[in-house]
Amino acid sequence: MTPAASSGSVAVRGLTVEFPAAKKGRVTALAPIDVALEQGSFTAIVGPSGCGKTTLLNVVGGFVSPTTGTVLLDGQPIVGPTPEVGIVFQQYALFPWFSAMGNVEFALKRFGLPREERRREAFAFLDEVGLAGRGESFPHQLSGGMKQRVALARTFAGKPRVLLMDEPFGALDAQTRLAMHELLLRVWEHRRTTVLFITHDVDEALILADRVHVMSSAPGRIIDTIQVDRARPRSVDKLDEQFLRARARIIGLLRKQETEEPPSAPASTPGRRFDDVQ
Repeated sequence: MTPAASSGSVAVRGLTVEFPAAKKGRVTALAPIDVALEQGSFTAIVGPSGCGKTTLLNVVGGFVSPTTGTVLLDGQPIVGPTPEVGIVFQQYALFPWFSAMGNVEFALKRFGLPREERRREAFAFLDEVGLAGRGESFPHQLSGGMKQRVALARTFAGKPRVLLMDEPFGALDAQTRLAMHELLLRVWEHRRTTVLFITHDVDEALILADRVHVMSSAPGRIIDTIQVDRARPRSVDKLDEQFLRARARIIGLLRKQETEEPPSAPASTPGRRFDDVQ
């Protein structure tokens, strides 16, 4: 299997996004935001509904243009969708007319591989996500967890430098979700693709990520950052005092957004360490 790219740093600088609105002229979705995704890092973003989390992800993915500011991938501006940035959605986004193998092969076509080599690669990616025996199954024949495994295999097969994940496990039951956490971390630790993970689930963010950014209510901005230095694997079955303090702080910030205007925050914050959360 071709090794993953050894790059993937993202710099979001002074980003704002405004959208036209029929009655209000323009609506600000994102206030000035500065975020750095280090090469090979796993970053999660949590925030209240409608705060602009998905808008931020869509800007990094090249689907939405900044109103002001820039987004750089390895020093180059992102000006549109690119195969260097892969995306996994909550709703799988598989091609229903392709088998699991066909969906993964589709991502490999851009490399111009001979058909036999392409099928070997696709099989290897399916095996990596635990679907070695389901390559000929079509999406309608797969469970939700299996569909998301195919989506992960297809996205990693494209060898992106950055992986964007928008509530990817939100539609799964609790047991399947925990299994997908373990799978994602296993594949990520092997490939070390830079990950930006959007979630409403505070525990999920703290279990998966190296760093958790907390966003304010709209217009969204970063109001706190927690550096998670705990060794993996982490589990909700083994919650220590520091984990509980970090969780309580994030939940407190999110609840505060429901009753107050979002607090102002400096354009760039160093981020508090997991151990320092009080």
